[in-house]
Amino acid sequence: MAAPAPEYLFDPSDKPALPLHDVPLIVATDESVRGYGALVEHPDDIEIEIVRWPATGWRQVDEDSGDEAGWVEGTFHGEWRGDVLFGRNDAVSGHYVLGWSTTDPAASCTDRQTARREKVVLWHLNYHPDGGQLFFPKDKSPFVVPVALPGDDLAVEQVIAFWCDGSRGLYIHPGIWHDGIFPVSDHQRFLDRQGRVHARVSCDLALEFGLYLCVPLTAP
Repeated sequence: MAAPAPEYLFDPSDKPALPLHDVPLIVATDESVRGYGALVEHPDDIEIEIVRWPATGWRQVDEDSGDEAGWVEGTFHGEWRGDVLFGRNDAVSGHYVLGWSTTDPAASCTDRQTARREKVVLWHLNYHPDGGQLFFPKDKSPFVVPVALPGDDLAVEQVIAFWCDGSRGLYIHPGIWHDGIFPVSDHQRFLDRQGRVHARVSCDLALEFGLYLCVPLTAP
C-alpha cells in the first residue's frame, strides 16, 4: 500500500519528540556540489534539466516528445516565525513547515523565539524526478540546503547540507533529495525555477527512520 501524501502544514507541537541525527555541514564550492548540481552566478547561466516522460511498457517514448512541459518560475520564501521555519513556493503554490529550532517540537512557538537558531530540525525530504531546480537568492545572505544523491533506498547517513554564502545560487539535478531553503536570517527570498510537471517523491523521516535530521545553520 502506498504511503499517504505528507501534510506540509501542521502545528509542530503535535509532532513527537524523536532522536536527532546530525547532518554534516559542508561549504558549497564548485567542487563540493559536483554530482548534486552546480553553483550559479546568474539564473540564466544554467538550463533547467527536464526529464523525458517515462515509458509505461516496452514501447519507447518518441525522442521528440515527453519533455516539453518546460519549467515554471516564482519566488521561494523562507521565513522564521518564532521557533518554526516556514516555506512558501509561489512557483508551484506550495506552503510548508520546513522545520523548527527546538530539540523537542512540543516546545516550539510560532509567536516568539524561545531557542537560538543554530539548527533546523528537519522532518521531511523529497526529490523531483521530472526536472532540476534552481534556488537563486534575491537577498544576498547565507542559506543552507540539505541534499542527498538519487535513489529511493535513502539512508540518513547519505544526507549532507551545503552552506551557501548567498553570493551565488544553487542548482540541483533531477532526482536529488532535498528540502526547502533554510535562511540564516529571519526571512529570505529566492528565485525558484523547476520542472512544470512538479512530480514529488517524499520521505517522512519520522515514519521511515524514527528520527529527525538536525541541520546546522552556523558556518562551518
